[in-house]
Amino acid sequence: MPLRDLLLGLGVIAIWALNVIVIKIGVDHFPPLLMTALRFVLVAAILVPFRPVSRSQLPFLLLISFVFGTLHFAMLFIGLSQAEAGTGALLAQMGTPFATILAAIFLKEAIDAPRLGGLVLSFAGVAVLVGGPTLPPPLATAALFISATGWATSQLLIKHGPPIPPLTLAGWMALFAVPQLILESWWFESGQLSAMQEAGWAGWGAVFYTAVMSSIVAYGIWYGLLRRHPINRVVPLTLLIPVGAVLLGVLLLDEGLGLNKLLGGSLVVLGIAMIVLYPQRRNLSAKPNRRS
Repeated sequence: MPLRDLLLGLGVIAIWALNVIVIKIGVDHFPPLLMTALRFVLVAAILVPFRPVSRSQLPFLLLISFVFGTLHFAMLFIGLSQAEAGTGALLAQMGTPFATILAAIFLKEAIDAPRLGGLVLSFAGVAVLVGGPTLPPPLATAALFISATGWATSQLLIKHGPPIPPLTLAGWMALFAVPQLILESWWFESGQLSAMQEAGWAGWGAVFYTAVMSSIVAYGIWYGLLRRHPINRVVPLTLLIPVGAVLLGVLLLDEGLGLNKLLGGSLVVLGIAMIVLYPQRRNLSAKPNRRS
């Protein structure tokens, strides 16, 4: 990968790692469901007018809006409202092991020894985090695991769904998720109007960042990299996201960096690395890349 594209990839990882911190700041100013809705309003307003879809694709987009929009994003915002940024980012990364398990159950994909080892390490890392002082309250932990499950489920649906360009998918998913989230915020939260009036530049800046920088700019660059390079050279960079989130949480939010977070986080990242990297290495050995 040329240095320019490597720097672009690392820039995207930095945007996504900082996004965890920004969400933490945002949910200090907005109720989490409201903030998720505001994020999606901005994403939909920017993307939908320029990215039409066919009528036949609407049912799939509606399904994704619930699984990816509500189950993943809304639960992530709820979980991070009560969790440390670093610990929350590590727990949210469990979407990769969950996707592996779901693929084995519903798609009958085999789990070979290295990926099984990765699953064991990932869950061992979570067990270590559970024994530490940074674990969020039970409801927040449950929300983060639901978020990870929503991400895993959405990846399986997208893989077998209609071929919709990524940013088109993001825009229409956001559009359909907005009514769901507004209704949920109205039902479960309070003080929405006062929060919007008092949020100030920090709160609204967080909404802008999560919508424009994380959802549109970062994904636009990321899918460009995926088009130009083999997946196995791009996707492993995402392993740096929880590492960056933990470090930024320490630097910007004065979060602790105890033994449980270091050891548990290392096990989670190592386990996910085994799941993500081993199949790609095996494929490379079967079909060598002559360009490298």
